[in-house]
Amino acid sequence: MENNILSLDKLLIGKKAIVRALVAEGLERRRLLDLGLVQGTPVEALHVSPTGDPIAYSIMGAVIALRSNDASKVIVQNLS
Repeated sequence: MENNILSLDKLLIGKKAIVRALVAEGLERRRLLDLGLVQGTPVEALHVSPTGDPIAYSIMGAVIALRSNDASKVIVQNLS
């Protein structure tokens, strides 16, 4: 993999990326797609909770919190 390709849970706070793929299947995949995590969508890591999980992301103008387990199934290309 290229250096700028990573899973969403590894995206640093304040950094932006573009969704490239989902590695989830079934209902989990459907849920991520319903949240707006479709190929080509910009996403930004905003805040991490005090416990470190979940992390808040800006996706299509909405702020969405994802657990690391779910975010790890979203492959992104770092833009920063």
